[in-house]
Amino acid sequence: MPVRFNRRAAMVAGLAAFGWLGAGPALAQAPTNLRFSAVFSEQDIRAEMMKRFGEDAKAIGFNLQPYYGGTLFKQGTELVAMQRGNLDMGNIAPQDISNQIPAWSIVTSAYLFRDADHLKKVMASDVGAQLKKMASDQLGIHVLGPTYFGARHVGLKPKKKISTPADLAGIKLRMPGGDAWQFLGQSLGANPTPMAYPEVYTGLQSGAIDGQDNPLPNVQNMKFYEVSSQIVLTSHLVGFDLLAVSNKVWNAMPADKKAAFQAAADKAIAWSTAEHLKKEGELAEFFKKQGLEVYTPDLNAFRDFAQKKYLASDLAKNWPAGMLDKINGM
Repeated sequence: MPVRFNRRAAMVAGLAAFGWLGAGPALAQAPTNLRFSAVFSEQDIRAEMMKRFGEDAKAIGFNLQPYYGGTLFKQGTELVAMQRGNLDMGNIAPQDISNQIPAWSIVTSAYLFRDADHLKKVMASDVGAQLKKMASDQLGIHVLGPTYFGARHVGLKPKKKISTPADLAGIKLRMPGGDAWQFLGQSLGANPTPMAYPEVYTGLQSGAIDGQDNPLPNVQNMKFYEVSSQIVLTSHLVGFDLLAVSNKVWNAMPADKKAAFQAAADKAIAWSTAEHLKKEGELAEFFKKQGLEVYTPDLNAFRDFAQKKYLASDLAKNWPAGMLDKINGM
């Protein structure tokens, strides 16, 4: 078949020959893809947080590719995936960091942070800078900030009244895997049982576990209230993860892009925190309307029991000298 040329084809060929094809805006770099993995569902407030972050990140040359519900990497494996170069961003549990950096176990201890504001203040202080440097130097990740998702409370299927830690003796309380998580369960007086987050609903339904500990928004999102009889407002842990990006991605950015990337993260995290605080205030009544008993136990008894457990444990031996006093003093 004869080859036919027209004037437009000839012009394109000529431009290509001189290297001019695609000059101007088309020469701009293609967006950098960022694969992000998290265990929370697509209906979670934090999924909307990441959507908002992605919109701002797109403006500075990044294309966020989110995976929710542990579909890309299972809970607890995101950090290792980032270290191996298989994941660019993750919402990393501090307990997973403490598995590799024992000093980080201080921020996983029960009754350390008073509320979301205290958490934000600590992570923005020199204490937070020290912790972030450890993560960067030892794990190869850059921590952008803490993603608050509510105070953790105990939800149970059995109708046994819980007033003190002694009442949780023998209760199979689902906790994520890892020493820090398991010890947290012990510090409440329960029998911690490791189980993946997506399996908790069926675990409660079947009786494989008696309960779980989660912030109220998570209990609603995952519908744990459908297979529970009560929520005990233990407030034992200010729930948060760490929005993090690999050092490979972070270190490749010029200073101005780093600043814009961090600002986008700060903006999204602040929105998410406000939404979680608003929702927490509404959910106690929602669960009562679903037929659950919702009440506050003897918090002083729980706090004293937990703090004694931590201070007597090997975990506390790894805490940086003076850090606990600094956090308590903020």
